[in-house]
Amino acid sequence: MASDVLAASLPATRGSGVRARRILIGIAIAFIALFLVLPLGVIFAEAFSLGARAYAAALADPDVRAALWLTLGITVITVPLNTAFGLAAAWCLARFRFRGRGAIIALIELPLSVSPVVAGLLLVLLFGRSGLLGGFLEAHGIRIIFAVPGMILATLFVTFPYVARELIPLAEAQGSEEEQASITLGASGWQTFLRVSLPKLRWGLLYGVLLCNARAIGEFGAVSVVSGSVPGQTNTLPLEIQALYDGYRVQAAFAAASLLAGVAIVTLVLKAALEWRHREELRATRRVRVA
Repeated sequence: MASDVLAASLPATRGSGVRARRILIGIAIAFIALFLVLPLGVIFAEAFSLGARAYAAALADPDVRAALWLTLGITVITVPLNTAFGLAAAWCLARFRFRGRGAIIALIELPLSVSPVVAGLLLVLLFGRSGLLGGFLEAHGIRIIFAVPGMILATLFVTFPYVARELIPLAEAQGSEEEQASITLGASGWQTFLRVSLPKLRWGLLYGVLLCNARAIGEFGAVSVVSGSVPGQTNTLPLEIQALYDGYRVQAAFAAASLLAGVAIVTLVLKAALEWRHREELRATRRVRVA
């Protein structure tokens, strides 16, 4: 009798589960359409609202081009520096256990919890004219705040964790058996790192670099505090977009914004592809270690 009741209730349970799944999928699709697809569509629609010629003219504006090149220049400097730090941090924190290791990991992730505007203000308090090091820098003719060096430091700070936080868990999951075998066979530290460790981390490294690059290109808050927002000189592309919009050049602002939107779309596509590949490698690594 009990088995008959249970068997009769199974179809109803499966039906309710299917309905719940469909409802959740529908909510997810609606959320994505409302907060991702629709805003991106509006950006490109406004960018081309006056035609392709006006779009090209907006991107050919000297201030927009200067902002684009400055953004790319800052990104080219900050991403390799954070990549080198991420590799070094992953190597040390995954291979060694020492006192203060947890504190170092917490400090690495600190920029994720600090407002970018606060980070910019901290740099002003440190390197500004009235800051802790301001007098020394001014005496030696070194200008950091309201100049490109300050913008680089601000971008470095906000993008600091992205590569490291992708590589540290991956390096810990993969273990150090292969590195130890390589060193036992006579390989040097650099040979072991380049031929054994780095290939195992390559997909996590690419994933972290991709996120770091996207964050560096789109950074606004910290850079706006330390840049001075001088058109054609210290305006990055996000700052130039705000300047165009505040100056009632709406179509030009959306044209410039479409460049950042394009970067976001490419980032999402590459992120999904790398995340899938990264997950498969992790599963394979874990199966090997269990075996």
